[in-house]
Amino acid sequence: MNTSGQQRKWQGGRRLVALTRKETRQLLRDPSSLAIGILLPIVLILIFGYGLSLDVKNAPLAVVMEDSSPTAMQAVSGLQLTPYLSPIVLGSMPEAEVLLREHKVDGIVRVPGDFASRLGASSARIQVVVNGADAAKASIIMRYATAALGQASLRQGDLDGVAAGAPNRSGIGAVTVEERLWFNSANTSTWYLVPGLIVLIMTLVGAFLTALVMAREWERGTLEALFVTPVRPVEILVAKILPYFGIGMAGLALCLLASKYLFGVPMVGSLAVLVLSSMLYLIVAVGVGLVISSVTRNQFLASQIALIATFLPSLMLSGFLFDLRNVPAVVRFVGQALPATYFMELIRTLFLAGDIWPLVFRNCAILAAYAVVLLSLARFVTRKRLD
Repeated sequence: MNTSGQQRKWQGGRRLVALTRKETRQLLRDPSSLAIGILLPIVLILIFGYGLSLDVKNAPLAVVMEDSSPTAMQAVSGLQLTPYLSPIVLGSMPEAEVLLREHKVDGIVRVPGDFASRLGASSARIQVVVNGADAAKASIIMRYATAALGQASLRQGDLDGVAAGAPNRSGIGAVTVEERLWFNSANTSTWYLVPGLIVLIMTLVGAFLTALVMAREWERGTLEALFVTPVRPVEILVAKILPYFGIGMAGLALCLLASKYLFGVPMVGSLAVLVLSSMLYLIVAVGVGLVISSVTRNQFLASQIALIATFLPSLMLSGFLFDLRNVPAVVRFVGQALPATYFMELIRTLFLAGDIWPLVFRNCAILAAYAVVLLSLARFVTRKRLD
């Protein structure tokens, strides 16, 4: 019995190697699959990395100086010192309003004519008006303008206190604000977006490419030809997974190289942990593709379902573009059901924060559970169709 069992394992191993060799050759002969697996990640990371940004820089801002006194000029001097705003000095509010309506400026800072006189009575006001059509951009510009004006007021207050020889009201003298950003010292959205791009690319390569190729095999009838041989369904699935798993890992390598040498994103955590967790997620993505293709058995339908069920949710509901805590509960529930959400959190943590082991273990355990469920489901569906 021992010899018989060993012989069956040896024969199974030979069949698996032969099937994997066949799938690899077929993959290398298919330009479209190679383009999706190799060229598409490069195109996506270049487009998203260079073309997509959540930062606001050089935002045009109309500055209406109804009071031209040195005190008023000092109050808005901070607007000139920030790279995020590009102030345009005007003399009247109607002129600024015209520019705002024509979208030539994103906001207006108005210094009223009685600013200097009211400053002595501690009742001076500066009006900030921002175009709110884009709520996210408007809030960013409002914060930038308010911070710039506030810094100028702090500097002026400190200078006045020093000149008068009087102590600060709080009794601590001049105040220095020390600012520091954790996990994104460059203060750029590129560091936030590029790790998320890896999730999108691996989702697209793993799920979309696998679903498309497997559905094509069903359409051509080559899988049915394999089913009449002694090859087992699990061997077919493993042989299908391995070549596209390799393509996905090649895409990961390209993304890591681009993140380091093109965008300068730091790698704070362990590269080995990142690679292992990426392999785990790629197995999940491939499992999704196998299930979709086994159920649909049609290339067009499989590709559409793969895009709708994997890529688009990963783009919109995984936390790639916005925090899920800011969305309605129903949408948040859908997002938390996606494997991409946990890999997104994991890979950003590894890139920017380091090896936070409780988070790493929790997210990897969730991804492992998804992998087991999806691969088991793919095997069950394939066996069911065989029967």
